[in-house]
Amino acid sequence: MSAGDMRHAGINLGATDQETHDQAEPEVFGFWIFLMSDAVTFALLFAVYGTMLGATVGGPTAASAYKIGPTFAETVILLTSSFTFGMGSIAMKHGESNRVLLGWLAATLILGLAFLGLELQDLATMIRDGAVPMRSGFLSSFFALVPLHGVHVLAGCLWLIVMMVQVLIFGRDARVKINLLRLGLFWHFLDIVWIAIFSVVYLQGLIR
Repeated sequence: MSAGDMRHAGINLGATDQETHDQAEPEVFGFWIFLMSDAVTFALLFAVYGTMLGATVGGPTAASAYKIGPTFAETVILLTSSFTFGMGSIAMKHGESNRVLLGWLAATLILGLAFLGLELQDLATMIRDGAVPMRSGFLSSFFALVPLHGVHVLAGCLWLIVMMVQVLIFGRDARVKINLLRLGLFWHFLDIVWIAIFSVVYLQGLIR
C-alpha cells in the first residue's frame, strides 16, 4: 500500500496529508468546543436528575419504572455502532473503496435507528404505566435527560445519511474527510454520554 493510500486528516497512522491536516485542525478544534458546551448541558441535567431522584411524591420510583433488559440491549447496540463507525474511519484511513466505507456507515446507521426504536418503545412503556413527565420532579428530570440524548442520536443518524450522500457525490475529498471526522467525534461522544446515563440513571436507580 502506497503512502498516498495512508493519508487521512484525522488518523495519522502513516504518511499525513499535510494540507488536509492543517485545514482540519481549526475546524476540528471548533467542533471540540461545541462538544464541550454540549457536555456542560448534559452535566447540568445529570445534576438536576441527581437532586430530583427522590422527589417521586408517591408516584413511580426509579426501581419500579426502569426496565434493565431493554436498556442493556440499547447499550450493546450503541456501543456496537461505535465499533462500526470506527471500522469506517479505518477504511477511510487505509484507502478502502467507497463501497466498504459506505457499508460501515450504513451499519452504523442501522444500529443507531435500532437504538432509537428500542428507546422509544421503552419510553412508551413507561408512559403507558403512568410514569409521565408531569407526575413528579423525578420523572420530569428523567424525561429532560434521556430523550435529549435520543434527539442527539437522531441528529447523528440524519448526519450519517447526509455523509453517505456526500461520499457518493463528492468522493473522499478534504471536506468530506473532515466532516466524517467531526461526525465520528459526535457519535463517540454520544456513546460516552449514554454510558453515563446507563450507569448513573438506570443502574443506580434500580438499587434505590
